[in-house]
Amino acid sequence: MVGPGEASRGAWTDLVSRWSEPHRHYHGLAHLVAVLSIVDDHASTVDDADPVRLAAWYHDAVYDPTRTDNEERSAGLARTALSPLGLGTATVAEVCRLVMVTKTHRYDAADADAALLCDADLSILAAPPPVYVGYVNAIRAEYAHVPDSEFRVGRADVLTSLLARDRLFGTTGLVALEQPARDNMRAELALLRA
Repeated sequence: MVGPGEASRGAWTDLVSRWSEPHRHYHGLAHLVAVLSIVDDHASTVDDADPVRLAAWYHDAVYDPTRTDNEERSAGLARTALSPLGLGTATVAEVCRLVMVTKTHRYDAADADAALLCDADLSILAAPPPVYVGYVNAIRAEYAHVPDSEFRVGRADVLTSLLARDRLFGTTGLVALEQPARDNMRAELALLRA
């Protein structure tokens, strides 16, 4: 029988290995660290930040740009890996729920946990323009299997959908990211449509 300490080391090793996969040009360890950093910086906005932190670790743990079920598979991995660690079923369920919210980044305005995780995940959208360009190039590299014409249409659809939202960021301390994110996305969209 595997004890909780050994199981947690195994889970951590597996996660680091997954986040280090060579096809991850953006969705790698640097993205994970950035998300965790924002969650830590704004942990006081939620009642219990631990499920949000765990969801951050698992939200892109399974990442295959050729598939559309990465969040489902990541939530399944979280359920399988976290259950033996002695976490309560409610905590594991909350982690899985939060992982699934990152599929659409849509949540109830009163859901502070989902807001914090999604805001941390989307914070790259508000990066300084040179950093944002690097992010866009890394995303394109992850979707190298998609022809340029299809990628441009798909990426434009994603940006248009995000820009149509009333708000992108729901965590009080992160609302200042709204305008820079919109400026970056509008600039990218203009280039895609040029």
